[in-house]
Amino acid sequence: MTSINGTALVTGASSGIGATYAERLARRGHDLVLVARSADKLQALAARLRAETGRQVDVLSADLGKADDLARVEHRLRDDKAITILVNNAGIVGDGPLATADPDKLEAMIRLNVVSTTRLAAAIFPRLLAAGSGAIINIASVTALMSGAFEPGYGATKAYLLNFTEALQAEAGDSGVRIQAVLPGITRTAIWDSLDGKLDLVPAEMVMEVDEMVDAAIAGFDQGEAVTIPSLPDAGDWETYVAARAALAPNLSHAHAAPRYGLK
Repeated sequence: MTSINGTALVTGASSGIGATYAERLARRGHDLVLVARSADKLQALAARLRAETGRQVDVLSADLGKADDLARVEHRLRDDKAITILVNNAGIVGDGPLATADPDKLEAMIRLNVVSTTRLAAAIFPRLLAAGSGAIINIASVTALMSGAFEPGYGATKAYLLNFTEALQAEAGDSGVRIQAVLPGITRTAIWDSLDGKLDLVPAEMVMEVDEMVDAAIAGFDQGEAVTIPSLPDAGDWETYVAARAALAPNLSHAHAAPRYGLK
């Protein structure tokens, strides 16, 4: 990324958004560590990127929903000082409405979308702070801003990731460590393969190709955006939202309930 040297570790790198980030970062001069479950796909991508870019590309096959595999990736992030960028991309969709969802599938989604992203960020963040440089990029979703429009579980995990990112930005302060949240809209990736052709029901003007989404996200990073929403035409709309939210802050915690409740 702009002004950041070193190796990037990308999760969910076997296809879609993760694979595209890997390609773009390699072409920008970064060595890579690619993380995903599919070793064969990772090896094929790594071989292609080595041949096309001349960069060093390591493969780390891991299922981040499993504690032992997650621990291996955390260990790499903590100890490999060459890694200066984490792209927290791995994630899965939920299991439909809560009333009919499989609780085990919900728990698996939360482990991957919330627990693993948090632990991976926690593994690298102290080292980046000490160095005063580096970046963590968390791939969230516009569903973080659309409560009630989608199934409750998935949107809630992405709302967590947005909130987590903003809190991490505050903690990083002016340390030199960049923290970015990316909120894609509907993007044509393999994640839709598990949704029985539902992407075909979405109007074409709402579906972004993955190359364009990632290119916009990287451009947003280069422009210094803390939160990048690739589809949003006017960045001022996000700033207005943040300002409205901040205006609530002075009245969110008082010693007494608001008069409108009629308590004495």
